[in-house]
Amino acid sequence: MIRFTKQQWAVVLGGSSGFGLASAKKLAAEGMSVFIVHRDRRGAMERIERDFDQVRAHGNGFASLNADALSPEGMAAVLDGLAASLGPDGKVRVLLHSIAYGNLKPIVRERPAPAPPALARLADALGLAPADMDAAVDRLAAGGEPIFKLFQPVSYGDATLDDEDMARTIFSMGTSLLSWVQRIHAAGLFAPDARVIGLTSEGNAVAWRGYAAVAAAKSALESVSRAIAVEFAPYGIRSNIVQPGVTDTPALRLIPGSDLMKAGARRRNPFGRLTTPEDVADVVFLLSLDEARWINGALIRADGGEHVA
Repeated sequence: MIRFTKQQWAVVLGGSSGFGLASAKKLAAEGMSVFIVHRDRRGAMERIERDFDQVRAHGNGFASLNADALSPEGMAAVLDGLAASLGPDGKVRVLLHSIAYGNLKPIVRERPAPAPPALARLADALGLAPADMDAAVDRLAAGGEPIFKLFQPVSYGDATLDDEDMARTIFSMGTSLLSWVQRIHAAGLFAPDARVIGLTSEGNAVAWRGYAAVAAAKSALESVSRAIAVEFAPYGIRSNIVQPGVTDTPALRLIPGSDLMKAGARRRNPFGRLTTPEDVADVVFLLSLDEARWINGALIRADGGEHVA
């Protein structure tokens, strides 16, 4: 059963891969029109257009814009394009914030550390050089093997987070959600019953090296979403946050040590696997339904129980 109409639009900020793309495909399959904002190099466009063709294939309204969704000029261009795409009858039913742009730097330079004793002993027992053992461990981790005690600490070199890195990341992955809600609202483009959805991560409560700026951004995103849920409710706007489990997306792969995160998630997840973008897209779809109108200001985990295991 198709649940939406062509006049109901989803605006996906960051929709060319990962959660954003999977959600665009799901909502289009359910009858919704889709407007995707993305920021990609020309060399990636052949793959991206193939994915967009899958969204177009459902026969609903579709538009995409390769623009900076974080600059005033980019926002203005998107709003102009969105208004033109919606026409006289279309309205924004869903705004999905799936922007993954931030700095992954530690907050202090690391001190040299010796190899983990277990790794050094194993390398010696096998007659291998420590570097060869480290490479073997990395290959095993990529396959999800539970070998945590053998890992070398992740190296970031000499880079450390500065004030500009922090501020830019917090705006990009956090408070820009409010900027977009305010602009779409001011343009009169939201539907009478609209859904704002942001994506957070386990970094909102757990610290790991190199993730401080993104963690701060996710905490800001959650706070902003709660404020939207309260102050925009009189205008029919609901705002919620989805927290996926560890998912093998392009954004995750940029995090140093992501193979370790994936291996750990597979081990502790009750279902023994990683979360997929499609798992999260299904939750975005559920939050977009009429029946979800009373869910507002919530944080909903889509991780198969990973957070309790």
